[in-house]
Amino acid sequence: MEFLYRLTNASLAIRVVERLNSASKLPLDCMTVLHQLEGWIVKVKLSDSVKSEDAEDFRAFCDELGIPYDPGTRVRMALWALETGESPVDVMHHYQVAVISHGRPDRDEIEAFREQFATGLGYCPETLA
Repeated sequence: MEFLYRLTNASLAIRVVERLNSASKLPLDCMTVLHQLEGWIVKVKLSDSVKSEDAEDFRAFCDELGIPYDPGTRVRMALWALETGESPVDVMHHYQVAVISHGRPDRDEIEAFREQFATGLGYCPETLA
């Protein structure tokens, strides 16, 4: 079962990571976090063994944080390339998409990106809050 959401800022992406890391009922296969100027894209792929009520609880949680996302061709191809084993660096180069995290949910990767991006800009845009 897959969930694909657009979130408005980094704090919400971190909340998804924290939920996945603390929820033993959610058998996670993979989580991907992308950053775009308009916000964050979070794709969560749960194992087929997930119970339907647990999946629906997670969907409700995600619905509270963001909106379901229907990606354009470039983002769709980038997500597919990551799933097929292409390296995040190659995906970023080829599809011009900022891959922040792919695999196990990692709050530190989001925090590091947020800090480096804000430092480079000299201020913190709303999407990085």
